[in-house]
Amino acid sequence: MAERSAALLAPALLALLAVAGCSKEAPPAKPAAAAALAVRLATVQPADGQDVLQASGTVRLKRETPLSFNTGGRIAAINVKEGDPVARGQLLARLDVTALDAGVESARAEVVRAEADLTRTQALFDKGWVTAARLDSARAAAAAARARLRQTGFDLGLAVLRAPTGGVVLARPAEPGQIVAPGQAVLSIGEYASGHVLRVPLADVDAARLRVGQPASVALPALGGAALPARVSEIGARGDDATGAFRIELALPDDPRLRSGLIGAAKITLASRAAPAGGDMAVPTTAVFAVRADEGFVWVHDGQGHVRLRQVAVGAVGDAQVRITAGLKPGEQVATTAVDRLRDGAAIIVAR
Repeated sequence: MAERSAALLAPALLALLAVAGCSKEAPPAKPAAAAALAVRLATVQPADGQDVLQASGTVRLKRETPLSFNTGGRIAAINVKEGDPVARGQLLARLDVTALDAGVESARAEVVRAEADLTRTQALFDKGWVTAARLDSARAAAAAARARLRQTGFDLGLAVLRAPTGGVVLARPAEPGQIVAPGQAVLSIGEYASGHVLRVPLADVDAARLRVGQPASVALPALGGAALPARVSEIGARGDDATGAFRIELALPDDPRLRSGLIGAAKITLASRAAPAGGDMAVPTTAVFAVRADEGFVWVHDGQGHVRLRQVAVGAVGDAQVRITAGLKPGEQVATTAVDRLRDGAAIIVAR
């Protein structure tokens, strides 16, 4: 009987052992930790007290004057073309004066008539045959005729254009035979005596930090790219209505190679912004990202192999460094590589 019971229990025991064996499978593997990134670090340093602003602009003569006739008419001749040098007083262009000559003759004849009428009226007034009002009217008519003669003579004198100073012809928007209106530009003259300047547009926050006389340097690729010494000579008093930019002029040294229209890159040494307690800091430009307005972000090393995201206040941005006005302390370290692949709390390996 016992043997039969053992035979019946054996299959059941084997089944239980099989189930127990299945229940001892290895637990699911834990997800592998993210691999630490190799990152270069830079130590936060106090800023050096100066900002260098870079801007691009165009070379111009300080005074570029459009020339026009005082009265309208047909252009008889233009004696110069674009690029021609001109001397002070040189005849540049003239109008056809046929109509102006006729106007002068007409005005002169009106003067003769008005003065003769005044003489007769005066004689009649002396005899008591006309009133004082009639005499006053004759005097006014004679004065008006003389004024008209002076006006037509003035217009005739301005029927020629002469160079106001030595310089160069920058533009010739009109041609002989063309009918021009009074004040319409016929030529544009750049005055050599005024010197060359580089005109650059600057945002209001940068223009507010400029002072006349601040040093600068200008590189002109067309002249080989060598830096020319310059200085801030004029700061616009009003921003452009469309862009809000202020026009700044940098005075350039005398150089016969300079031409109006050359493109240049300027570096202007700016006065430092007022710094918060502890002073401004400087970090490499590659350390700062997601910059918007005056704010940005950096990855700060916590000293334990991880980086933490931190928001900072951004000042002037240069080629190599960014001025940080708040958010960092001297001696802290920030990531300068792989900033687009880091996450808050990410493990890093310091690359050398």
